[in-house]
Amino acid sequence: QVQLVESGGGLVQPGGSLRLSCAASRNIASIYAMGWYRQTPGKQRELVARITRGDITNYADSVKGRFTISTDNAKNTQYLQMNSLKPEDTAVYYCNARLYWYGGDSWGQGTQVTVSS
Repeated sequence: QVQLVESGGGLVQPGGSLRLSCAASRNIASIYAMGWYRQTPGKQRELVARITRGDITNYADSVKGRFTISTDNAKNTQYLQMNSLKPEDTAVYYCNARLYWYGGDSWGQGTQVTVSS
């Protein structure tokens, strides 16, 4: 089990940027994968970006070229840099930690991102 605390959400105009942070309660270098998901009302939670051990990253097609996931092992923190934000990026964003390749998921409490003029 990993405790995760997100921060950095808020209201931003279209075309703007935000950086989300997720602080973990344990050494993230030992975690199989860290990721960000998002969810809007009435829809399933969807993967936004993930980084696995060995710094292999993958992104949802809708955010490729605009979002960047990264980790700072010294701070046990992962980040999601979001640029060129669009109204359709509006959602609650959740931090995820998967301890093992087969499971062991922990979730943060979520942080709201609203893109609106």
